[in-house]
Parts: sequence; structure tokens; C-alpha cells
Amino acid sequence: MQEIIKNIYIEDQFPGVTLGVIVTPRGLIQIDAPPSPEDARSWRAALMNLGGGMERVLVTLDAHPDRTLGARAMDCTVIAHENTANTFRARPSTFKAQGEETGADWELIPGLGSVRWAPPEISFLDQMTLHWSDSPVLLEHHAGPSDGSIWVHLPDEKIVFIGDAVLKNQPPFLAGANLKAWLSSLDLLLGSSFKGYTIISSRGGMVTTAAIKAQYDFLKHVYDKLDKIVTKKPNPAATEKLVTSLMTWFKAPSARQKEFAQRLRYGLLHYNMRQDRGSSVQTEEE
Repeated sequence: MQEIIKNIYIEDQFPGVTLGVIVTPRGLIQIDAPPSPEDARSWRAALMNLGGGMERVLVTLDAHPDRTLGARAMDCTVIAHENTANTFRARPSTFKAQGEETGADWELIPGLGSVRWAPPEISFLDQMTLHWSDSPVLLEHHAGPSDGSIWVHLPDEKIVFIGDAVLKNQPPFLAGANLKAWLSSLDLLLGSSFKGYTIISSRGGMVTTAAIKAQYDFLKHVYDKLDKIVTKKPNPAATEKLVTSLMTWFKAPSARQKEFAQRLRYGLLHYNMRQDRGSSVQTEEE
């Protein structure tokens, strides 16, 4: 566990996401959970040594399984965006570790079996503020990786947890992405509002302005390429060619090349399907 400043920590020793925790006089504000319920229980036990008040909440930065599978094992109230809550309402109550390969980290965890989801019990639309100490903790909606993506913003401490808005040297998850909104969110991070901030990615920990700019350039490249593909008849060969091209943007270790390529392949396929359905609906309405 790494202390960013007094009473604010991150943990990157579990597979999947970089976790966060804010220690306050009222209790712990936890950010995301490990994908393995067993790891989530270990993380919860480790947090008992941090002090603070008795209350606990878990802030879920979006609905991705890598950060939500272990939420029930955290045994506390879950807060998320309303769009994330809607995603859970559409899911079966129990997750089963089978089905399509999405290139997610949870797929590499052995023995997951069936896991009961912990849907958000509190949700919001634009912004929510937790007044658990003298310094407010802002939960802000910033669509991009998904329509329910949020950030945890600590303006007094100049720290912001941005979820999957920026990933360190690995491809993003595109299946549920809103690329236009994502680019706008990155523009905001690169602007004066977050100058001098410590910016925490959920996949890689602290990120620099250079990393944010690299993420922006990659997504802009993808956005421009997909605009050409989506306007034509679906072409698996063109998508596969794009996957090969996009993989050159990352210095991925050989052991993860297959996983990252599948992440892009799955993401591009499902992104294209969503855009194609949107175009069909618009044509029918016209």
C-alpha cells in the first residue's frame, strides 16, 4: 500500500485495478475492489489497520467486472453513477466466469466460479459530495470508458482518481466506450483545472501529463479510424488489421500480447455494433 499524502492510499498489488482509500474521521471511503472475492476480503482486512471512523463506503468508478466482482466481499454500501446502477439492473444477479473473452484481467484469475454482484445502493447523476471530514470528496460524472464512468476528486488535496480514463501502457476497453466524451474528459484533465494535481489511474497508479496526452492521441487515432470503418459494411478483416496496427502503440510484455489483442478485438467489434445499431435507429426515425 502506498501513501500518496497523509490518509490517502493506493494499492496495486491485486490483479486488475489500482485501488484507493481515503481515511477520514467518519470512516473509510474505498475506491473500487479487487476482482477476486478472496482478494477483496484480504484487502478489507488490511484496511482495518488504517484507523479512522467506523463507517465504510465503496465507490465504484464504473461497472467493469475487474472493479466490481469483489464488491460484495467488501461488505459495505456501494456508491456509483446512475448509469452504472442501470447496468447492474440489466445483469443477472449472479456472475458466472464463462462466456466471451473480453481481454479483461478477471479472466486470468483461476477458480472464480459464480459470484453474486453487489449492485450500487446509492447513485447520482452529475455530482455527489461526501462530507466525511473538513475536506470534501467529490464524486463527478465524466463519461468516456463507459457512460457511467466517474472520478473521485479531492480539490483541497489536489488529487483525482480517474478510473479507466487513462491506462498505463495497455489498450483501453472500448466495448462500452463513448469516445467523443472520453476525449472531452481527457481535454479537461490536460487543462488548467487539474494543473498541479496528482492523477491516479485505475490501471497503473499515478500518471503524468505525458501519459494523458498519449491516451488522448491513441483514442483520437481510434476515433478517426473507426469513423471510416463504421460508415461501411462491417469488415472483420479491416477490424483485424486495425487491431494489429493498434497493438504497436503499446510496449506490452509478450505474456500479455494475446490478452491485449483480444481486448482490442472485442472492444472494436462491440463498439462498431453499437454505432451500427445507432445508425439504423436514426435511419428508421428519418
